[in-house]
Amino acid sequence: MEIQEKIRKVTASLVLILIVAFASRMTFLWDQQKKIPPGVLEIVAFENETGNIAQSLALGKGFGSVFRKETGATAWLAPVYPLFVAGVFKVFGILTLRSFFAAGFLNIAFSTAACVPIFYAGKRIAGAGVASGAAWLWALFPNAIIIPFEWIWDTCLSALLAATILWATLKLAESRRVRDWCVYGFLWGFTLMTNPALGSLLPLLLGWAAYRARKPGKLELGRPALALAIVILCCVPWTVRNYVQFHRFVPLRSSFPFELWIGNNEIFDLHAVNAPMRITRYEEVREYSQLGENAFLQKKWEEATKFIQTHPGLELELSGKRFVATWTGLETPLKSFRETDSNLTRGILLANVLAAAGALLGIGALYMGRSEFAFPVALFPIVFPCLYYITHASLRYRHAIDPVVLLLAAIAIDAGVRFLARRKKPRANPT
Repeated sequence: MEIQEKIRKVTASLVLILIVAFASRMTFLWDQQKKIPPGVLEIVAFENETGNIAQSLALGKGFGSVFRKETGATAWLAPVYPLFVAGVFKVFGILTLRSFFAAGFLNIAFSTAACVPIFYAGKRIAGAGVASGAAWLWALFPNAIIIPFEWIWDTCLSALLAATILWATLKLAESRRVRDWCVYGFLWGFTLMTNPALGSLLPLLLGWAAYRARKPGKLELGRPALALAIVILCCVPWTVRNYVQFHRFVPLRSSFPFELWIGNNEIFDLHAVNAPMRITRYEEVREYSQLGENAFLQKKWEEATKFIQTHPGLELELSGKRFVATWTGLETPLKSFRETDSNLTRGILLANVLAAAGALLGIGALYMGRSEFAFPVALFPIVFPCLYYITHASLRYRHAIDPVVLLLAAIAIDAGVRFLARRKKPRANPT
């Protein structure tokens, strides 16, 4: 029994979990970079909107040139992560192998650090066993190992921030100190300036924390209002900058019309007469350069909303496919699982299906157990992905809430183990 207890204590060690998480991500990065020519890593890794804006910043040309052509200022992305990458470029050189490794290391650090808030959130919700289980799941989750290498984007930082927000919300619900509510406001302000999509959770989580922290029979709005005011103030400088540049209200980022159009356009209508065969980066960059950001996005908004209004049946079908793709990674997971020759693809697909099922069962376990934390935890997988059901889906987009998804999976596993233990427990013989 002493050996079993020692093993249990070792496996429950957060330090060990962090070491394994970091090592697994670094090992994957090191293995993959050996298979790709350095010249490709230097260019392709940063050949996206984040890399383009960061390059413009590093060259002293401001927050702009979203498609690498000198098209002027942009609000396509929120500013925090492009500024991080610009800092990397300043220190390690623009589009260099050293910059790729530095950016990859930052992603790995963010991803590894997410073990900490998810561990303590799990401990608060369901105890030490669930805490270590959730952290281990995150440490070894295929998406979390692969994405820091695959995407120089805010994805890993967003996962860390989402997990931290959950932990902070649970702590805040027990606090009436003004300082804690101020810190919560700054945390949300930084998060919105990193990944505005997480803002869909703000009013519900803040409302829940305010309700839980109130005095019995009395609703107090002072501290929640202060936290919300700080969130807004954090966003004001960026919003003012956007208004000066574009002469319109752009609170966080401007690209939603384009994202909506990507998933809702004539390509999906097989009966459309003038539909293009596919969307090409060259054509979109050319059109953006000709029209400018305001007119380009207005055009995409009109096209997307018209498509949605005129294709209600098809839109419902597309939303269903995006729902499936959000949770499995593919629109046709069963077909793809059978047809692929890649065991890695099969493993990723299976891991995501199990994570999604675990999250659903975890929500059920919390509500059936009448947990006071069921509402805030369930918000992450229920509310956050809705944006991508109407635009376009990717495991990368869902990744921000994956730590919470795996926390729910750990809760489901714990509930299942407890249920089986009760079933195996011998019943007392009636006298």
